[in-house]
Amino acid sequence: MMPMRIYLALLMLLPGLLRAQNAAYFPAWATPPEPAREFRGAWLVTVANKDWPSRPGLPVPQQKAELVALLDRAVQLKLNAIIFQVRPSSDAFYASSLEPWSEYLMGHMGQGPMPPYDPLTFVVAEAHARGLELHAWFNPFRAQHALAKSPPSPTHFARTHPELVRKYGEELDLDPGEPAVRAHVLQVVMDVVNRYDVDGVQFDDYFYPYPLKDAQKHDIDFPDLATWQKYGAASGLNRADWRRQNINNFVQSVYTSIKAAKPWVKFGISPFGIWRPMNPPSVRGFDAYAQIYADSRRWLASGWVDYLSPQLYWSVASPQQSFPALLQWWQGQNVLNRHVWPGLADYEIGEKFAANEIARQIAISRQQSAHGMIHFRLGSLATNQILSETLRSAYGEPALVPASPWLDAMPPGKPVLQLNAQAGGSRLSWQPGYLANGQGKPVRNWVLQTRTKGIWQLKIIPGSQTGWFFSTAAPDLLVVRAMDRVGNLSAPASLARISRAPAIPGRRPI
Repeated sequence: MMPMRIYLALLMLLPGLLRAQNAAYFPAWATPPEPAREFRGAWLVTVANKDWPSRPGLPVPQQKAELVALLDRAVQLKLNAIIFQVRPSSDAFYASSLEPWSEYLMGHMGQGPMPPYDPLTFVVAEAHARGLELHAWFNPFRAQHALAKSPPSPTHFARTHPELVRKYGEELDLDPGEPAVRAHVLQVVMDVVNRYDVDGVQFDDYFYPYPLKDAQKHDIDFPDLATWQKYGAASGLNRADWRRQNINNFVQSVYTSIKAAKPWVKFGISPFGIWRPMNPPSVRGFDAYAQIYADSRRWLASGWVDYLSPQLYWSVASPQQSFPALLQWWQGQNVLNRHVWPGLADYEIGEKFAANEIARQIAISRQQSAHGMIHFRLGSLATNQILSETLRSAYGEPALVPASPWLDAMPPGKPVLQLNAQAGGSRLSWQPGYLANGQGKPVRNWVLQTRTKGIWQLKIIPGSQTGWFFSTAAPDLLVVRAMDRVGNLSAPASLARISRAPAIPGRRPI
């Protein structure tokens, strides 16, 4: 016999279910198909106004409208993550007390938007409202780009701490060998992590600067001799290993600091696509390990990143930089099963790449179980018709970001559903469920799966939304699952349409 309290609860629930859709829907125990999992990211570039804003000094309403249009385009193309460049050159696309406003926003470094608003707050909210992850992208050690139009502002690090900045060609760079530099950049990163609801932090491929050449085509060494003499000479390391150690220590400190503050925030790096020439043996090219002191293989193998996105900006057929050979090699270095999502050079379509190159690279990434990729850049995707058609074909259905079980493997509680008839249709509503300990988990997105005449459809709905309106007849089966901030899915909660009210277990038929 059923316990009396459960029997009474079912009796209380039944009239509400009978009122919804003429007694058609009842709780069901359904197993929907598992949603596709694939990281579909795009870099949104702010340096030199490549993607946003289209030019410095736009009125604030136009700045916001351009950002919204880019995010809407991302949703149309079935992307699920945006990597937003918040710090191109020791400057900020957000309200910061540590670094000045970027010149690419209003035209002069240090000049904020008027009327005041915070672009990072705005883009995080707008991305999440569309079910998109938002990762904050930093260039860690560049102080001033060679193409900068305005001088450093009085609050810029090059003005407040000129002793820690090195002039290298036409560029200014922070010196990674200075402990105060590494501490400053870490403080900048953690300021964003602590104050904004970002889903990830990402560094690009600039650590020590890419080497410049002299008139004889020889590399010009980075001018850190005084720093080396102060900190490196007594370290027992040669100068190259000391430089790599500076970067390794910095990367590790960023990872551990992020996890101590917000364990769910992913940390990723997008290094140069070749770790060292001859890795794998067929590969030739720039030696990032020896020339910019980036030991990216170690970062991945040590678990100092949650994802690595090597910039594999070469074609499938490139004889010395083969896309599939490099991706396979990187996958082989992933001993801790973190994420490896290759960076794709979409901007090369119509230039170095044939029209089908990106489609081929997406297919190869799937064959090699990369479970995602990042496109450079969102502006190219938004304006290039060939790329738009490629992504529409490759990304036919929405996909969830892959889970990161090393961060948190506990799924959120099963949602509680209710379906009510409304004028012009019916509304499905839900509330978060609870874990066995009575606690809830923050929900990043809801996953709504519906089945109509045997055909399943998937919708990814932002966590702030707790309902969906059906203007036509509701589907045969409704399934809702909660997804937490690292991609764990709850058990499915389901309502099914049946022809008559079900018998209540333990009750005699009338």
